[in-house]
Amino acid sequence: METRALGDTGQESTVLTFGSIALNWLEQEGANQLVELVLDHGVNHFDVAPTYGDAELKLGPKLRQYREEVFLGCKTQEREYEGAAQKIDRSLNRLGIDTIDLYQIHGLEYEAELDTITADGGALDAIREAKAAGKIDHIGLTSHGNPQLIIDAIDRIDDLETVMFPLNPVVAGKDGDEYDYEAVLERCESEGIGTLGIKAFAKGSWPPTDELAEADRPYANWYEPVDTPEAIRERFDFAAAQSLDTVVSPGDPKLVKMVLDAASRSEGMDEARQRALIEEARHDDSPVPEQLHH
Repeated sequence: METRALGDTGQESTVLTFGSIALNWLEQEGANQLVELVLDHGVNHFDVAPTYGDAELKLGPKLRQYREEVFLGCKTQEREYEGAAQKIDRSLNRLGIDTIDLYQIHGLEYEAELDTITADGGALDAIREAKAAGKIDHIGLTSHGNPQLIIDAIDRIDDLETVMFPLNPVVAGKDGDEYDYEAVLERCESEGIGTLGIKAFAKGSWPPTDELAEADRPYANWYEPVDTPEAIRERFDFAAAQSLDTVVSPGDPKLVKMVLDAASRSEGMDEARQRALIEEARHDDSPVPEQLHH
């Protein structure tokens, strides 16, 4: 599988990152088999978080077995020092490892959160301290929120090395600053910040719960995904063609194999097809930015 430099981190990541939330829906044996399948396809970048149920625990056994082969991203939704420091140690313990390669501030959504994170006694202090202690190697940020807020974070966090954000034909076709993730991509490229694309496989928001109960959704994703091999291949090729460093796989294990096949066989996408895909998706409902759908 193709690899790309993850910004200026020195890491060469596969163009597909394994979103390890998928492991939460499986028993341990199934989780082990899925990790083996992902590794068999050559994927070397994994992403997990403490909020993903038991995903850290389910990832642990195979991660420890293949530790040298996996660049691991983890995250915290804590905004203050004490909580973030505790979460870092908890993730290390649950995963059973000594160092997390990339530790990300998770799900930034509001300006006030950014103020807390970057203030004295904020989460960033704990993350920097953990980096100095060798518990983490690189510092990142994730957001489904307003693109301008992500750019503000880049302005304010001078040691930020990666950013994870949504990019797909639906948001690419929308006008308005609140969908302008391309501006984030350009800023990251100019500063050598690694880029991880999420929601590449989002088709739209689920119908309201009074029409389709959460328990009846056919996939564990919080948005409705595309789910045919052709659509998945097209969405992957589109995301990879946007010059993202790596694209994160969707959260439902039933989709992972199709995405692995798409990433393994990807041959890129020309600009005409990209534009056509944007036109087709222009009027679809976008599940991001997330704050527009609370």
